[in-house]
Amino acid sequence: MENLNLFTSNDRDSIIKARKGESKFGEHIQLLPNLSNIYESLVNLDVKYVIFGIKDDVGVFANHGIPGTSKAWDVAVKFLLNIQSNQFTKPNKVLLLGHLDYTSNFQKLLETSKSSKKQIQKARTFVDEIDKDVSYLISCIIKAKKIPIVIGGGHNNSYGNIKGASLALNKKINVVNFDAHSDFRQEEGRHSGNGFSYAYAEGFLKNYFIFGLHENYTSEKLFKTINKLKDIQYITYDDIFINKKSDFESALEDANNHMSNKAFGIEVDCDAIENVPSSALTPSGFTILQARQFVNYFASQKNVTYLHISEAVPKKKSEVYVGKLISYLITDFLKANN
Repeated sequence: MENLNLFTSNDRDSIIKARKGESKFGEHIQLLPNLSNIYESLVNLDVKYVIFGIKDDVGVFANHGIPGTSKAWDVAVKFLLNIQSNQFTKPNKVLLLGHLDYTSNFQKLLETSKSSKKQIQKARTFVDEIDKDVSYLISCIIKAKKIPIVIGGGHNNSYGNIKGASLALNKKINVVNFDAHSDFRQEEGRHSGNGFSYAYAEGFLKNYFIFGLHENYTSEKLFKTINKLKDIQYITYDDIFINKKSDFESALEDANNHMSNKAFGIEVDCDAIENVPSSALTPSGFTILQARQFVNYFASQKNVTYLHISEAVPKKKSEVYVGKLISYLITDFLKANN
């Protein structure tokens, strides 16, 4: 794949900060020395999880969002590889594959036209190309009977995750989405706000549960659309914490009842977590503890197919915060799923 950059032993060695008497997570993960055919490289490998990143700002930009999601992968890897390897973290079943890189494409996009309208149109066209890469990579990983863990990029990549999983399993899949937004907007060209609507319209997505939808940032038109579809259910953040119509644990159970009876994906949008630097930062959202509990709960279900953590936008001052957050979510998934 043209845009896939393998993670090498040199990359690993440059990141790990060795300390006497300690064993780091990154010292025990597996790497691919080369890659000719993704499926054949993975199918006989003694790993259960394949972690890869997406350096992509195009989908967020195409949705008039704040770029910077391309930076999440490098930050996450730096902190993940330097956590401890011990009886709890167990990194030996993890392959760190590498990342899909679209940073140069984004820069070219900004340089080709001074018209913001033309830039948006071109960005939405290019998201189609990203979709092809993501869906192909996800499909190969799942066909090889591994679980993909996808880090970084915009939530436009939910489409590629869903399509790739659906093609690999030859059936529609379900998804639970930890998100302040539905990302079920109209099919107006691909961007970070309509990955699920495209996946549903094209027959890759079956049951969809939106966990923590913000009432203030969902249009009446969108509410009318999703209320008509029995395959889509949701619980608003307001109904859990403000109106007290439900509670966090009951909402988890409701989501689980809607979509865990068949293969399903876990989508985590960092804009649902309070004060996390993201493409749509919120001062009112889930705590980090609740995000971790969400991942832990669904990772322990038998039909889980993939995990995707998206939309984080780390700045220089927030690298530690974002890097540790993502590494916690990854290891929470590994622990609960094992």
